[in-house]
Amino acid sequence: MAQTIPQVTLNNGVKMPQFGLGVYKMNDAEQLKQAIKWAIADGYRLIDTAMFYHNEQWVGDAIKESGIDRKKLFITSKLWNADRGYENTKKAFNDSLKRLGLDYLDLYLIHWPAEGYLESWRAMVDLYHAGKIRAIGVSNFQPHHLDTLAAHSDVVPVVDQIETHPLFQQKAVHGYLMQHDIAHEAWAPLGQGKGNILSNPSLKEIAAKYNKTPAQIVLRWHINRGVIIIPKSTHEQRLAENIDIFDFKLTDEEMQKIAELDQNKRLSHSPDDKEWLKKSQSKEY
Repeated sequence: MAQTIPQVTLNNGVKMPQFGLGVYKMNDAEQLKQAIKWAIADGYRLIDTAMFYHNEQWVGDAIKESGIDRKKLFITSKLWNADRGYENTKKAFNDSLKRLGLDYLDLYLIHWPAEGYLESWRAMVDLYHAGKIRAIGVSNFQPHHLDTLAAHSDVVPVVDQIETHPLFQQKAVHGYLMQHDIAHEAWAPLGQGKGNILSNPSLKEIAAKYNKTPAQIVLRWHINRGVIIIPKSTHEQRLAENIDIFDFKLTDEEMQKIAELDQNKRLSHSPDDKEWLKKSQSKEY
């Protein structure tokens, strides 16, 4: 049965589903398209892709094949690090739109705070004012990057999509985002299954109480925190399980137990790794 997903009102008034499907590393066209169709049937309305994922065209094909009204979906894509600068950003955006086969995007993000992001943001603001994007935001930005953006633009990002999971809870950044009315969106909300997090005794105990899986408990923990989540799966049963988290709420005590699992342990690159950011701006990366 299709689930009803809560909406988050972004700082520009646009409503965004709090739960959706991430498609990073979905490299098989038919598998990805089937996953999206299953997800839409289950009630998913947010789909998150990026130029760097090299699957935007398949996402667009799946949307068409699903038969759903485009207006009922919330589609996000992202500007890659090699496409910085005002004109490059506009071109990259239009190329993404073309691959997706869409007339507009609901949300467009700067993927990483690589050098040149201020000019890219200026282009995105112009695209936003032109009605080509309903909302604009960033991904993997630290508070100091957001402060720099605020010093150069009066358009505040609606979202910062950052690595967030029980082993890396981003408590300081979460607080900053709440204070500045920027929605916190989590990528890798289940920690990519690393660190044996889903075998944690506390999570298993809470899961047993609600007759849920540890993964469902982690996803519900994000929802309780007010975080937007985009768990990835290509399996029909897992897609249905992931969205089946809106019939219960965690107690304050349970939230605290999960808060205590934080190891401040990042799984991916640091947004302050200037050497990697520079390397990633190469067209060959």
